[in-house]
Amino acid sequence: MKKQRPVNLELSTISFPPAAISSILHRVSGVIMLVLVGLLVWLLAKSLTSPEGFAEAQAVFAHPIVRFLVWGFLAALGYHLLAGIRHIFMDLGFGEEKESGRNSAVLVIAGGVVLAILAGVWLW
Repeated sequence: MKKQRPVNLELSTISFPPAAISSILHRVSGVIMLVLVGLLVWLLAKSLTSPEGFAEAQAVFAHPIVRFLVWGFLAALGYHLLAGIRHIFMDLGFGEEKESGRNSAVLVIAGGVVLAILAGVWLW
């Protein structure tokens, strides 16, 4: 049976619900953390080698691009944590209804923005 349904492949016209945006951002934040964890482990290892290594790590951390990357990691970590807690509650059977799922997604996105701002204030 061939279905004659309209197909819309133009992503700029599609309106994603908050739950979809939250899910996509959860995946993106996980990838960001995976990519940036190498930098953080390298900085930690460098800082633990010797007092000179610690001074070198401080100098690297003082660079604005590195601070931005660390901010990106902290923002992704905060959002990923909130979204993960949301997913755990949904796995336990709470908030599975359409309206409560939408509300929790909006709450997680807003909480992620607040945590990103707090991380930026803390770093600078």
